[in-house]
Amino acid sequence: MTPAEASVGKQTDAAHEGGEFNQLVNHHYLTEEQFGIVSETLQRNLATSINLYLKFKKYHWDIRGRFFRDLHLAYDEFIDEIFPSIDEQAERLVALGGSPKNAPEDLARYSVVKVPTETVRDARTQVADLVSDLSRVGKGYRDDSGTVDDAEDHATADMYNGYAGTIDKIRWMLQAMMDDEQLN
Repeated sequence: MTPAEASVGKQTDAAHEGGEFNQLVNHHYLTEEQFGIVSETLQRNLATSINLYLKFKKYHWDIRGRFFRDLHLAYDEFIDEIFPSIDEQAERLVALGGSPKNAPEDLARYSVVKVPTETVRDARTQVADLVSDLSRVGKGYRDDSGTVDDAEDHATADMYNGYAGTIDKIRWMLQAMMDDEQLN
């Protein structure tokens, strides 16, 4: 059973928590079960994208040494490629009748990327950590594309395929930097 399938019936978006201002809207072409699957992936990927953004920013601020300028600028370029997905995923969840959870504890709960609390200045350590995260995030988008496609939400599957391509490109560029023996 996939994580998305396991979450069916659980409240992964704020609209399903009830309350005066959390009125559900029509899920359009999705059943409640399909929406549960799709909303779980959207919530997880939204939290992951926010944490990935924050991690790149943290490393952007922390980097020191010989590769400072190259990585400082590269991290901002990668952030610019990732950032639009945050709003797109949140708005997709809302368009389908959900409501994003984005409090810090929700980000920690749903994200597959953890933002370090310690200062990491070493270029190789930063890049290796990001490559590992991006490998996991890219695989997650590909897996979730199939999951939401099976749940009859082809539009969200298309979004995920595009994000996977972006993540794969960033991962490739960072992995290429790892080939430099002087990256220390």
